[in-house]
Amino acid sequence: METIRKIRLAARDGEKSIRQIARDLNLSRNTVRKVLRSDETEFKYERSTVYRPQLGPHVSQLENWLEVDQALPAKRRRSAQVLYEALQGEGYRGGYDTVRRYVKAWRVEHQEVTQAYIPLSFDPGDAFEFDWSHETIVLGGQTTAIKVAHIRLSHSRLFLVVAYMRESQEMVFDAHRRAFEFFGGVCRRGVIDYVPGYIIDLM
Repeated sequence: METIRKIRLAARDGEKSIRQIARDLNLSRNTVRKVLRSDETEFKYERSTVYRPQLGPHVSQLENWLEVDQALPAKRRRSAQVLYEALQGEGYRGGYDTVRRYVKAWRVEHQEVTQAYIPLSFDPGDAFEFDWSHETIVLGGQTTAIKVAHIRLSHSRLFLVVAYMRESQEMVFDAHRRAFEFFGGVCRRGVIDYVPGYIIDLM
């Protein structure tokens, strides 16, 4: 965009010719003409064909290795660097970046999709949700930061909020005790939001 701006400023009021603008900005005259003849603010060049003259004869071998690695646990899969070194043993004389880009693109295209299920409805007494928030209040004329425990029943959405001066394990236990007394019972499960993906079974 900055180059386009410079071209149009240089050509304004006919101060500079296309040849002079091209020479000053180290551009081709065709590029300068394209900018001046259009209202575009950005030009993109997308290569339709990617040429890999060095890697081409070795793509089949590389893909075979990648397919084998795909069946292995993530920690046992070979890095792009290891695959590059293996290709060198097969006669590859190209650069590492070419291999790295190919490996990255292949893995994105063949990445496994994990199916996840998030329950959106709950039976009565099935689960509760717990999380903390940090709030600022005026207490005794002083601005004070407090920690607020939020406990909500997943089925009815009935909730209890308890404020504390600090966030500690004792406060977690106290908030749960108060909540179960308030709700009149204990749920089968608890979803702890401040520990991602953590669910406790209480029954």
